Amino acid sequence: MSLTLYGYWRSSASYRLRIALNLKGVAFEQKPVDLRTGAQRDPDFRTFQPQGFVPALVDETGALIQSPAILEWIDETWPDPAFLPGNARERARLRAYAAVIGCDIHPIQNLSVLQYIKAELDADQTAVQAWARHWITNGLTALETMAAQDDRGGPFLWGKAPTMADIYLVPQMYNARRFGVDMEALPRLVAADDAARAHPAFEAAAPENQPDAPEDGH
Repeated sequence: MSLTLYGYWRSSASYRLRIALNLKGVAFEQKPVDLRTGAQRDPDFRTFQPQGFVPALVDETGALIQSPAILEWIDETWPDPAFLPGNARERARLRAYAAVIGCDIHPIQNLSVLQYIKAELDADQTAVQAWARHWITNGLTALETMAAQDDRGGPFLWGKAPTMADIYLVPQMYNARRFGVDMEALPRLVAADDAARAHPAFEAAAPENQPDAPEDGH
């Protein structure tokens, strides 16, 4: 199977898929879509991603879009190592970790939302940063509480091996640092993020290690 990942080096959702494919040991080609220049609005790209969002994962049969759906497909196609281990209740809890980030934090600090706030609501960069920082902090604070309640013992967010929770956590922590979120109140998340980023699959997926990442990291 030949896989091509259309993504952007700093996109959280693209970052998730890079981590996931690396964890499964699946080879893939990358095709950068530069969000800064509006490449996501190109008609050719929209033929297989009508929303004009990244990522899209393309194989011989067509394109898959939306990272939550693609992550489930990856996990079902290459079952080992499992992203959602345990019994049905534990898997539901892991999906809840992912949803806190994927459904509640990520959408309202996405680039298209921040651009709208700036352009249409006349917010300056300081206000835009404050908006993103507020919602990221709210969501990660809740996730910190969830991790304390579950107390899986680390070093990863759900115990001794990376899971779907870490696939979502690490890109969001990258964004949290970008927007200046105070990490002092998030010790469990910080520890899990540190452990995951030291893993080769996560390290290779890091934004700064992508072929389209600018030299200045911005």
